[in-house]
Amino acid sequence: MTMISDQSPINFQDDLPDSTDVVVIGAGVAGISTAWFLTQMGVRVLVCDKGRVAGEQSSRNWGWVRQQGRDAAELPIMIDSIGLWESISREVGGDVGFTRQGIMYLAKNDSELAEYDKWLDIARPYQLDSRMLTASEINDQLGQTGSTQLWKGALFTPSDGRAEPFTAVPAMARNLQSKGVLIRENCAVRCLDIEAGRVAGVVTEHGRVNAPTVVCCGGAWSTLFLGNSGIELPQLTVRSTVARTEPTEEFFSGAATGADIAFRRRQDGGYTIAPGGINEHFISLDSFRFFFKFLPVLIENSRTIRLPLDADLIRRLLPTRHWSSEEVSPFEINRVLNPEPSRAGIDNMRRGLKKYVPALADVKFAEIWAGMIDVTPDVVPVMDEIDQCPGLFVATGFSGHGFGIGPGAGKVMATMIMGKDPQYDLSRFRFSRFSDGSKMVPGPGL
Repeated sequence: MTMISDQSPINFQDDLPDSTDVVVIGAGVAGISTAWFLTQMGVRVLVCDKGRVAGEQSSRNWGWVRQQGRDAAELPIMIDSIGLWESISREVGGDVGFTRQGIMYLAKNDSELAEYDKWLDIARPYQLDSRMLTASEINDQLGQTGSTQLWKGALFTPSDGRAEPFTAVPAMARNLQSKGVLIRENCAVRCLDIEAGRVAGVVTEHGRVNAPTVVCCGGAWSTLFLGNSGIELPQLTVRSTVARTEPTEEFFSGAATGADIAFRRRQDGGYTIAPGGINEHFISLDSFRFFFKFLPVLIENSRTIRLPLDADLIRRLLPTRHWSSEEVSPFEINRVLNPEPSRAGIDNMRRGLKKYVPALADVKFAEIWAGMIDVTPDVVPVMDEIDQCPGLFVATGFSGHGFGIGPGAGKVMATMIMGKDPQYDLSRFRFSRFSDGSKMVPGPGL
């Protein structure tokens, strides 16, 4: 299995309808999950993606489906989501690769251990099976025999799971297509069509589609897309480098992270590996526009943030910000974000494996890739209807933990779109928390 690119085969090419009930922009886990639950509610859905289904972060992530460590507002949605992964896996089949094998946060000192222990206060009302492990219990879990104690302790949630990003979302999309959902790859949505101040449809590169409801699930592209209609969403991107090993003997069936390394068992017999302690942000115009909104999280993560320079710096500082429905959009110029893996990240992975995961120290990497994570200033997503543009909903900014919560987020969005009570407190995820008085600009329908 190789990473999806704009050269990958087009597998979803349904005809565009003249009209539909809902247009979903973006065929990642959030978009496909939203379509999944809307379809269960009898809604006609069209999903458009400028590139490929799960072409970006939804296939490039670690594959963790975790309740552990979640923001307090996310946790109840995530508890629902992990159950939804289970039911989706039963319906769709083995390509989802979902299994509950546990997730472990490894601590190398007392301060890390105290932080993990503190999170148990958030988990306790939900009666999760999360618990603290001793050093000897960690050695038993990871098969690390002998007297060497690499870790002080750990937070462990046995009911947490994993799934396979390469195949899970495309498998869901195929299932949806069999139920009549229209999915079209290589079909960029250029603009919203706005009439009398509310959504009336979208204009794609292949034509207009009438729809009273549009859901933007554009991930790293959402800020650019919404900005073309005068809607300011503060969101930046962070590069994440990941690798998969060749098949090797299993020593731990779940997922774990600590110090400078993260790993999880894969369905194909290998392990997914990622470096810890590296957050790489490529400076852009948005870095300056949103600097003060991101300042608190920048300060908090100052030791791990890196600002690499590359040949695209000038382009990012002078981006295309506005275009009409008749113009080629930025989404047609760059259909799949496919960044180069970080050399520093690869080196960190090798050092981390050698120091902390001896069972994988000499296992070869079968593939290495990178993806761009969409991050908000408070590191939780936006899941909301945009007040200034009725009929426009947004689900983005999942900040590196969207894969696991994807089905739960999709159910929330579908319920919200249908005007029903999602039965969660969603105030933490409101778009208005970033509001600065942005005003809509006329769409192509005016």
